[in-house]
Amino acid sequence: MNSFIRLSFLPHAHNLALLLLRVFIGTSLFLRHGLEKITGFSEMVRHFPDPFGLGAQWSLAFALISDAVCSMLLIIGLGTRWAAFIIAVNTSVAFVFVHGMRLSGEHNGELPWIYLAGALALFLSGAGKFSVDHGLASHGGEHYHYEGKGSNRRKFKAAAR
Repeated sequence: MNSFIRLSFLPHAHNLALLLLRVFIGTSLFLRHGLEKITGFSEMVRHFPDPFGLGAQWSLAFALISDAVCSMLLIIGLGTRWAAFIIAVNTSVAFVFVHGMRLSGEHNGELPWIYLAGALALFLSGAGKFSVDHGLASHGGEHYHYEGKGSNRRKFKAAAR
């Protein structure tokens, strides 16, 4: 019964979970917000929020980079941590300044909050094995394998593949 409650009969698939998170967050962000900014930039700039006084054009340009470019980078897993960081900055600004940190009611920031959570998870974890980042690292960068926990961790250079 305990294995059923813990679902221990299912395999642990961390890399597959990271792929799904990247694809779902990236696709949703691109289709819902990125395309809109690419196709309607000149119209959106007239009413786009400018929370830091840089000008609506610069604020919208940053949001476009986040929502269009970085979302695509997330999907393929290229520069994942940087892309996730930029998305996290953009969605946190939207959540705080545009939606007033509201998670319910009219004009709530539930969607930026969810994008922020996904972006922070990817920023902290990296892209995982099923990504361009992993492929690039395995063809040039040094790989290390860590053994042990906490302060007892020891770093070992991974064997060549």
